[in-house]
Amino acid sequence: MKFVLNKCLLSAWLIGIPISYISIGFLDYFYKSLYEVLLLTMILHTFIGLSFYYLTSKIKDHFKIKPTESWIATSLFLALIVFLLCLTKTASRFPLLFDTAFYQIQAHLLIWFILGILIAFPCSIWLLSFTHSKSFHQTRFFSFIDKNINGVLLSLTFFSIYFLLANIFNQPLFNFDDIFFDTDAKLYRSRFGTENYEDVYWRTVHPFILIIVRPWGNLISIFLKSNLLYASFVLIALTGALAVFLVWYFVKEKASNSLYALLIASLFGASTSQLIFGSIIESYGFLGTTAIIFIILLLKNAPMWTYVVTGLAAFGITISNIAQTGIAHFMVKRDVWQLVKYGLIVGALIIPLNLLNNFIYPEAHPYLWDVSTLQYEEKNVFPIEIQRANYLVRVMAFNSFVAPYPILFKEDIPFIKIWMFLATTKEIGRAHV
Repeated sequence: MKFVLNKCLLSAWLIGIPISYISIGFLDYFYKSLYEVLLLTMILHTFIGLSFYYLTSKIKDHFKIKPTESWIATSLFLALIVFLLCLTKTASRFPLLFDTAFYQIQAHLLIWFILGILIAFPCSIWLLSFTHSKSFHQTRFFSFIDKNINGVLLSLTFFSIYFLLANIFNQPLFNFDDIFFDTDAKLYRSRFGTENYEDVYWRTVHPFILIIVRPWGNLISIFLKSNLLYASFVLIALTGALAVFLVWYFVKEKASNSLYALLIASLFGASTSQLIFGSIIESYGFLGTTAIIFIILLLKNAPMWTYVVTGLAAFGITISNIAQTGIAHFMVKRDVWQLVKYGLIVGALIIPLNLLNNFIYPEAHPYLWDVSTLQYEEKNVFPIEIQRANYLVRVMAFNSFVAPYPILFKEDIPFIKIWMFLATTKEIGRAHV
């Protein structure tokens, strides 16, 4: 039995090497010391090796119990991996947008990476024995991962896709807004990825978005040697991946079918809108995930304080989206008094949070009561008329199934080729409705 266990662990250790190589290739941009690379490789590959060891045993058991479902799920993951590889190959043809060398380990650090990989194997053996002795499999964390492994794997796969796209779409090369769907890509790349957090459009519609989002970017930047820009890349990709997991979790809980949840969450994650807002640094990516969290909390009958926190986050990101939480609350709970109580508590906390935001980030944007700044939004207001309704129906019916081409300048033509590749791929050529 001991020989079989070591053999499985060795296989898992070998399978994880490419992932460790790409991860360290990215991290050695920030960690340039020989000893840092050695330590990072040892820790990371130990974790990756044990993860694959667990996965291989889990997959074997699942194939014995439900072979048909297992083959469908495996085919789905393989399709996503092939898509990621094809996307990487396409992007690598345009080095101004995506440099593959950024994910390759520097030559003088390669020997230290190999040494760290070798050390990771005995570390994996020791850690596996240690977790067994401490009954790690009985902990709540392990139980959660074991129960939701399909959703976790799917979200990690989409994180890889979103992170790749984030490294393309958010480069300072695109020094303008409205790349897709009127996204404020340049604005929020600056607000979250640099120290220039001021809203250049000077709007009050995002009253305390900075204290909701920026702290997470700052936390991630601790592990990237204070690089806020790449921390923002990681943050937006994680947010998009979390949304995929939440959709999987919601469907699984309601349908009690893990495979069905996997398929639905994959369609959501591969939809054009999710690919865009899961990779472009913009307010909507965070808002969309917040909205899904709110729905799940409602359906799980969570405590009132969780609704308040999530509702405040939705309002702080964009003030009009408090209406979404109110509508969802009423449709699910059908309790007018509880809705009123929710609204009163949220309303009472809005002003203090707006003050706190502008105290931490002075001159970030106007206060809520400075309604004159809302005049900027008048350009987005149009009179209600029959002709406009006709246009709206036509756009939704004929143009909203494939994402629009980005707004570009002549020198950015290679960007169009990458987007054409995305828009013509079967799995993502359908917009999320």
